[in-house]
Amino acid sequence: MTKKPAKRKSQKKESSKPADAPFRADPVLCFLAREGGATELWGMTLRQRLEKQFAREGVTDAISPEEVAGHNGPVILVREDCVIDPPLIPAIVKRPDFVLLSDMTGDDCPIAVHARGAGAAAGLKAMEEGVALDDKLDLFVRRPADLNAVFWDKLRKREVPYARAVSASNKDEVEWRIFMGTYKGATDLVTKYVWPRPAFYVTRWLAPTFVTPNQVTALSAVCVVLAFWLFWEGAYIAGLISAWMMTFLDTVDGKLARTTLTSSKWGDIFDHGIDLVHPPFWYVAWALGLAIVNLAWTPDVLAIVLGAIIGGYILQRIMEGIAIALLGLEIHIWRPVDTFFRLITARRNPNLLIMTVITVLTGRPDLALELVAWWTVICLVLHGIQLAHALIVRARTGKLTSWMAKPVSAGPS
Repeated sequence: MTKKPAKRKSQKKESSKPADAPFRADPVLCFLAREGGATELWGMTLRQRLEKQFAREGVTDAISPEEVAGHNGPVILVREDCVIDPPLIPAIVKRPDFVLLSDMTGDDCPIAVHARGAGAAAGLKAMEEGVALDDKLDLFVRRPADLNAVFWDKLRKREVPYARAVSASNKDEVEWRIFMGTYKGATDLVTKYVWPRPAFYVTRWLAPTFVTPNQVTALSAVCVVLAFWLFWEGAYIAGLISAWMMTFLDTVDGKLARTTLTSSKWGDIFDHGIDLVHPPFWYVAWALGLAIVNLAWTPDVLAIVLGAIIGGYILQRIMEGIAIALLGLEIHIWRPVDTFFRLITARRNPNLLIMTVITVLTGRPDLALELVAWWTVICLVLHGIQLAHALIVRARTGKLTSWMAKPVSAGPS
């Protein structure tokens, strides 16, 4: 257990003789209060947000600015008026003698400094005065764009991380930047282009409340069951409304978890478990509901259509699993064309879009499901070619690398 900080009287004594203080190898935090540091984003003050982020990397103990001079060990100095993208936190924690600057050109006052001794003292002074550090110091000074952190594997995206000061004038812009930073880079066109703005407002409204991401996921599960029942009853328009509500809530729960830093292993299993299991049940209910609206298929046609959709869905998922197991890569982030294909491939939201447009425009839910079957088969063939090509390249080169993880000038391999 870490010892409690000594009283101020003894701190002054230690400050004059830092060598007498016991050495501590692991870093401690030191927050510097600045104007704007009390600004709340996503239901938390900026300091609370930073404390959560560093706690996830095992850095929980903190000292005051007055204790920095007497601390015999590494200190991570952080301004309270700033936000830092999650991928940058490990870089700060694991890299001694490191200085992180803002991603905003022209702002040279450090955002965070990991140093000890003279480096920590200089970082503290620069932060307090709002100026740049002395170039003569032997410190590794970088902006986010200068770090090898543009590829975030967990979210399958390529994006320069953010690190910047927050003020009343840019609060809305920063909040939007944080929100969009939680999006996956490879996803479907509805999630990528339709849901962001409405999901932003709903997520921002929920963040300061008692509502948790798992509660939003639970409500989306209710919508899954309701859509299933409505499709079964032939109430296709009502069922589509419920289905789209589920997909919207499926976006909100993940964004709420990431913006409020409340993601959990159970929440991830709960959310992805529902996503993985429910689509085939919707297709079956849709097909059986055709009898209610006098559009029922013969048993043979019913078996062919559902076999194509459900079989294709399962096989595509298996192919994605094979890619991860044998290639060590999520297949949709190998090349830019693969990421584009993820926008429209036969998954829930693109299929739901087909079902909605055809049903509303033609009044033919049977035709809508037939088109989904055809699109699923086409996508299955394309996925097969995609996977075969990847396996051949892997055998020749020994390794596949995502285009998102490469320098801008490099091509896929």
